[in-house]
Amino acid sequence: MVHEIRVIGVDHGIHHTGYGVLKKTSDKIICLDQGSIDTSPDNPFPQRLQKIYNELFAVIQNWRPDIMIVEEAIYAQNIHTALMMGHARGVVLLAGVNNGVEICEYTPKKIKSSVVGNGNATKEQVRFMVSRIIGIDEKSLKLDASDALAAAICHLNQNRLLKN
Repeated sequence: MVHEIRVIGVDHGIHHTGYGVLKKTSDKIICLDQGSIDTSPDNPFPQRLQKIYNELFAVIQNWRPDIMIVEEAIYAQNIHTALMMGHARGVVLLAGVNNGVEICEYTPKKIKSSVVGNGNATKEQVRFMVSRIIGIDEKSLKLDASDALAAAICHLNQNRLLKN
């Protein structure tokens, strides 16, 4: 019997919220969907948050992941930026919870280290490794989507290590 798990990784941001849905069977990882929810600074902040929530909610409804992986809250030197990121993270978590999805968090360093082997890897290095791991064209991956996929891969790697 083949056990399957679906994981959605989310890289929250107010301008770009990346997402990536992976399916893991006993022998392979398959990318089901990936992309970025983009908002415009020309729109009022509450409407930007609503767009992130609505579009991510729809992705979760469509793919029905078992678990959502997000980065732990990060510290920003600019308090305004930190607050905006916190709001974006909040609507991401709410979209998952309102769909009944379990949520798991990892630090950015843990995610990068799991995928690249270096906790200080650049976004480009993460995209390169993610594209190799899941076998898709690097050029088709936005940086935010590759960060989201890296979060999902990180969880699947942790899950694999715990079961061995």
